[in-house]
Amino acid sequence: MYAECMSILRFGTCSWKYPSWKGLVYSATKGINYLREYSRRYRAVEIDQWFWSLFDTDSVKLPVADTVAEYLASVDEEFRFTIKAPNAVTLTHFSRHAKQRRSGVNPYFLSASLLGDFLSRIAPMRERTACVILQFEYLNRQKMSGLAEFCERIDAFLTSLRDVAGSWPLGVEIRNPNYLEARYFETLARHRVPHVFCHGYYLPPAPLVYEKMRAVLGDSAGDGIPGPGVIRLLGPDRKGIEEASGKRWDRVVAPRDEELPQLLDVAADMLGRGLDVYVNVNNHYEGSAPLTIEKLERLTRATRDRAGS
Repeated sequence: MYAECMSILRFGTCSWKYPSWKGLVYSATKGINYLREYSRRYRAVEIDQWFWSLFDTDSVKLPVADTVAEYLASVDEEFRFTIKAPNAVTLTHFSRHAKQRRSGVNPYFLSASLLGDFLSRIAPMRERTACVILQFEYLNRQKMSGLAEFCERIDAFLTSLRDVAGSWPLGVEIRNPNYLEARYFETLARHRVPHVFCHGYYLPPAPLVYEKMRAVLGDSAGDGIPGPGVIRLLGPDRKGIEEASGKRWDRVVAPRDEELPQLLDVAADMLGRGLDVYVNVNNHYEGSAPLTIEKLERLTRATRDRAGS
C-alpha cells in the first residue's frame, strides 16, 4: 500500500480462508482466526461468500449479524472490504445451483428493496467498505436483448437506489465484452458508479478496457472517471489452474509476469486522478494470490524507487 496524490493503492485477495497459505500468510492450517492473521499482512480483502444467495424459488440467503460482527472484530479501522452483492440482485434467472431447477426469471433481479435489505444487514461495515460490487454474468440474448436494454435497466435501478443505498459506494462488473461501449460507461458515470475491471475469462485485458473507458469519459486530471478503482485479477482458465495446482494455492503454476506492469500502469493512472485503487487477486490468476501480490509489491517498490532517484 502507498499513497500518491492523497489516494491509496491496496492489494488484497478474493476471499481468504485457504489453509494452503500456511507460511505465506498464516501460522497454521486450523485453530486460528484467518481474517485476523490475514489483516496483519494485507490491508484489504474481497468478500464473495454473500454473492451466493439465490438457491431456491422463495428465499434468498443474506448475511447474519454474528458474521458481520466477527469480521469487524478481526480487523482494524484502517482495513477495507470490497464486497460482492448477492447474486439474487444480479442474476436474471435462477442459477444452476438452485435447489428447484427453474427456467423462469428471477423475481429479485435488480430489486432495490433486496439490495437495501442486504446493505442494512452489513451496515456496521459501512465505514470499512470500499465498494459493493454488482457482478453480472454473461447476459446472452435469452437473458437480455442487448446493451441498450441493459443500460436502460441499470440506469433505472441505480436511480431507484438513491433512497436505499445512501452513501454506500457501488461498482458494476459485467461479463459481456460487447457491452464495454460508450453508452455503458456513460450510464455508470452519470450515477458516479465505477466500472469494476475483471481481468480474465473471455474479456479483453483490463488495460485495454481502461483505455476505452478513458477515451469515453475524458483524458485529463479531474475528469469524469468515477472511483474507487477496482481491478480483479481472475485469470483466463479456472479449470486449468485447478488441475495444475491440485487446488493447493501455495505456488505459481501459470506465470503472467508480462501483464503485471501494464495492470500497475492502470492503477497508477487511477491514483494520479485521485482515486483509491483496490487490486483484488484470485488464486486462479497464477495459482497463488499471495505470491502474485508479492510480485506486484516488488514492482510497485521498484517504480517508486526509480521515481525517487
